[in-house]
Amino acid sequence: MGRYILRRLLYMFVVILVVSFITFGLMHAVPGGPFDKEKPLPKEIIANLEKRYHLDQPLPIQYLNYLKDLTIPRFSKEKFPNSIDEDALFKFKIGDVYVNWVNFGPSYSSRSRTVNDMLRDQLPISIQLGFLAFCVAILIGMPLGILAALNQNSWVDYLCMTLAIMGVSVPVIVLGPILVWIFGVSTKVLPVTGWGSKPPFSFGFLPTSLGWDYWKYAIMPMFALGLSSSASIARLTRASVLQTIREDYIRTARAKGLRERAVVMKHALKNSLIPVVTILGPMFAALLTGTFVTETIFGIPGMGRYFVNSITNRDYPVIMGTVLIYAIFLVLSNLVVDLIYGLLDPRIRYD
Repeated sequence: MGRYILRRLLYMFVVILVVSFITFGLMHAVPGGPFDKEKPLPKEIIANLEKRYHLDQPLPIQYLNYLKDLTIPRFSKEKFPNSIDEDALFKFKIGDVYVNWVNFGPSYSSRSRTVNDMLRDQLPISIQLGFLAFCVAILIGMPLGILAALNQNSWVDYLCMTLAIMGVSVPVIVLGPILVWIFGVSTKVLPVTGWGSKPPFSFGFLPTSLGWDYWKYAIMPMFALGLSSSASIARLTRASVLQTIREDYIRTARAKGLRERAVVMKHALKNSLIPVVTILGPMFAALLTGTFVTETIFGIPGMGRYFVNSITNRDYPVIMGTVLIYAIFLVLSNLVVDLIYGLLDPRIRYD
């Protein structure tokens, strides 16, 4: 198991390197630049800006410098100055030596902030929202799918699948304003916009308090985002459970006189979760890195809005940072999914 995890982590670095290379190439292949405005800037100013951010260098040199700033830590016996050029995502001290590691670079559109600042301040909010939405999706989707499968062609099945189809059919861009109008405008039970936690966060990404002041901001966006995902989980869970309960070993378990609850919970459900777990990995990574529509509707200062704006503004460092963070989450999620396979099915071994 340990060798398998180590091998997968090594593959992860290769995947991240390929993703960074492709993203870097596609960014610079798109027409336009970060300093192209509706009202063109003087050529002298553009030349100075490109020199300031090293955009006047050849693309291979720019890419290698980016990898160097991203991967190679910097050491100093004196504390690094608090400047944009010396910023880093991880700052710590080993003995008498100060270490700065992982520098995603400055933001071209926000001159006073770096990509590291955005990741420290906005990414934890997107992670909190994504995790809550993921929990909602699982807690609603899996029970609906199991109930529908165990009561096939009954009113329970039709009701569960109707709810699932409604969840798939009604996107967040429609469900979000409906929730805002009902709970925020009409009844005024919940606040319309905002988020209940602000930097600094506990352990870098957790909220410092989980009281009502936090949950009143989280309820609407987490349900708006989680319900659409729960519909996909419900439909896949139903299909997987229906296929599993028709297997020979399920009929054998029933023939032995086992209770239906034991047959379902111990034998059928465990084996039917493998296809469901497969989609949970990419879904988890996508939810964690932020969703532009949900964050815009509810006025949440997450990472999704910055990512979309960075594309229109040609903000190369923000695009690279967000894509790489998403790729890391995706690769790690797939690794966790593969490890869960071994827990669900004893026949799967990683030697």
